[in-house]
Amino acid sequence: MSASLPAPRDPGGRYRIGVVCLGNICRSPMAEVVLSDRVTRAGLDGRVEVVSSGTGDWHIGNPMDRRAAAVLTAHGYDASRHRAQQFEAAWFDDCDLILTMDADNFADVTALGPGERVRMFREFDPRADGERHGGRDVPDPYYGGDEGFTTVLAMVERTADTLAAALGEMVSTGSTSGAGSASGRASTGSSSGTAGAD
Repeated sequence: MSASLPAPRDPGGRYRIGVVCLGNICRSPMAEVVLSDRVTRAGLDGRVEVVSSGTGDWHIGNPMDRRAAAVLTAHGYDASRHRAQQFEAAWFDDCDLILTMDADNFADVTALGPGERVRMFREFDPRADGERHGGRDVPDPYYGGDEGFTTVLAMVERTADTLAAALGEMVSTGSTSGAGSASGRASTGSSSGTAGAD
């Protein structure tokens, strides 16, 4: 089954997307910034809102990892406004769509509430199925070098392009829309995460 966007909770309201990783300082804020940019370019900034959080509490209130901010800035994005926050169960009621960055994040989020509106971020990546290892995960670059952040940005940009197209179609037609070539749902292996990462 192709990945699809959940129907809006309020068809006349703003469609709210929450992006979730582990610490909310690397992957999910990068995705928030890039997807927000694509939403604005598509003329949807009054109809779609993007926010992010982490499943862990280690970095609450902190800015983005300096390496994540640097790669975003080098590619013309504004990374200055981010402050990390923790995912809470209330997000299930506040968000129309929750996007998790890897299978562990998926498991941690769905352990807190219903999974009907939860998707893996890379379910919408047109190249995810062609990758042999971890095809649905956005790898955590926290413990690696700068090149890991560049790799993550490339994944995020092409996935955000697909999501923005699907959002535009949904807003214009008032219906859910399949997107990208990713299919199915991720397995939900459990993990408590690694303190300090992401």
